Amino acid sequence: MWSFCLSALRSGFRSRAVLLILVLGTLLVGVAFLAASFSPRQPQTVTMDVGFSGIRFSLVLFALFWVQELVGREVEKRTVLYALAYPVSRGAYLLGRFFGVLALLAVAAVALGGLLWLSVIVSGSEYTQSYAVQTGWPYWLTIGGLWADAAVVAAFALWIASLSTVQMLPVALGALFAVAGKSLGAVLDYLERGADGDQELIGRYGSLLETIQYLLPDLSRLDWRTWPMYGVPLSDAAVSYGLLMGAGYVLVLLAMAVITFGRREFF
Repeated sequence: MWSFCLSALRSGFRSRAVLLILVLGTLLVGVAFLAASFSPRQPQTVTMDVGFSGIRFSLVLFALFWVQELVGREVEKRTVLYALAYPVSRGAYLLGRFFGVLALLAVAAVALGGLLWLSVIVSGSEYTQSYAVQTGWPYWLTIGGLWADAAVVAAFALWIASLSTVQMLPVALGALFAVAGKSLGAVLDYLERGADGDQELIGRYGSLLETIQYLLPDLSRLDWRTWPMYGVPLSDAAVSYGLLMGAGYVLVLLAMAVITFGRREFF
């Protein structure tokens, strides 16, 4: 399994498309720095907020691309048969690729997080905010939450890649999964607060969304940016719940991917 993980790391770093996504992520961090000029009273908070969104977007793109590149494309071109010719199980191949993707995502998260950290420091060099942002471990905990978010998306894309016969399907469905998971919490919160008095909306979609929340993860629970941005500490229960939820979905999706991939016919 670990040999597949190491080969995934080498292949991931050699890909030219990674450079394009990394450039995109760097540009998004640059946009976050420029966005500080629109809020002269809280430049660091704005930089951090926009930057976190940019990092999340970039990590999701990384996750989808690497799963597609390291699993989906190999299955499509049948080069996966060379790997499976070794005396290893299909599950070991799939898990090795997934752990390789997680390692690549960790490197990307640290790199982009470091760029954003520098942008936040520089953006506040000429102004002292009333409420200082936190650039210590709450900041890096938030980066870790964004990494966990991307890991859940990667696990879903891996499951789709294990059964799909269409090359770009894991990317397309993975992107939809990421958007739906991020939006689910906000939609449920809106309905719980009464939907601005729109009872027809609650009656029409309330029960449906209550069912969906048991199928889709609420990825907003892995977004902890309020702590470094506004100094509002998160409870241990909130952080633990988000991590356990993400880990639970990853384990279930990996199990489904291994079972599906083990039964798949390549001839």
